[in-house]
Amino acid sequence: MATKKKRTPNTQNSSSSWVAITAESAIDTHKDGDPAFVKLRHPSTDAASLYLFSSGDVGLYEVKAFTEDCHSWFIGQAVQRDGRLLYITPMDPLYLMLPYLVKAATEGKFQPLDQVVMDEEFPACSRLLGCTRSLSSVRHIAEEKEVGSQKFHRYSQEKTLQWLNKKVDRIAAALRRTNISVGEGVKSTTYVRVKAESDASDEDYLRYAHGLVSEYISQDLSRALLKHLQLPELLSPKETEPPSKKRKLSELPVEAAEDFSKFNSSDFARKPPKKMTTAQKTLAKVDKSGMKTMSSFFSPKVKVKAERK
Repeated sequence: MATKKKRTPNTQNSSSSWVAITAESAIDTHKDGDPAFVKLRHPSTDAASLYLFSSGDVGLYEVKAFTEDCHSWFIGQAVQRDGRLLYITPMDPLYLMLPYLVKAATEGKFQPLDQVVMDEEFPACSRLLGCTRSLSSVRHIAEEKEVGSQKFHRYSQEKTLQWLNKKVDRIAAALRRTNISVGEGVKSTTYVRVKAESDASDEDYLRYAHGLVSEYISQDLSRALLKHLQLPELLSPKETEPPSKKRKLSELPVEAAEDFSKFNSSDFARKPPKKMTTAQKTLAKVDKSGMKTMSSFFSPKVKVKAERK
């Protein structure tokens, strides 16, 4: 008697494998250590988000995700049920340091950076000071004093607005150079028309670039930047936005609760059956033997062939 061959269970943990797109510089390893994913406070939302420090904390990278419903990945012989495509892009560490400097500015004094960039909830924020661009660029958002061999800093909104202004100008120039449509009706970063608009003004590009930068700064600073750019604030921006449409892909920061250390299988649990109403319960108790179904009254009649004599 033939026996049915049992399938060998797959011991590989698919939740530990992910699909990501990133530059080689983010994953290069050397003697200073390996790249590491860390939880840091998002500079705009103040929520926990996932970031990547390159080897030796030389560079900082933001982790975002393209998501689409009902998708998964085949990784080796395993199936990764989370079908997100992660993409890891370079990020200026000053954006993440800025909220700490703003908070410390209430004291009105110069302080060492290692006493400013501190967070009990996110202790890894101190690694921001190890990035190559951090110490050399902090002068763009803070005043600096040097006493002996030690440097002290204090937040400067004037310098910060000038720094952000340059960011907006560079982004606006890149948008124009690549013919990204930013005209009226395209005020949201979630909707970009493919066809370029030749009548887009400089204000359209600046306003769109301002919206992109505002995703990484506080609302108060975003309004101050808008005023610094001499752009009038839109009273009802929703009137100029296109009608909402379903997006197959989304660009969302990967929340720290969804990091690479665990997989939440409860998201895929089957939903419990809906409770029956009183009328449905009463109908279920009725004896239906001998009754015809409703569909039988509408089904076509079956032709009976006459028997040959």
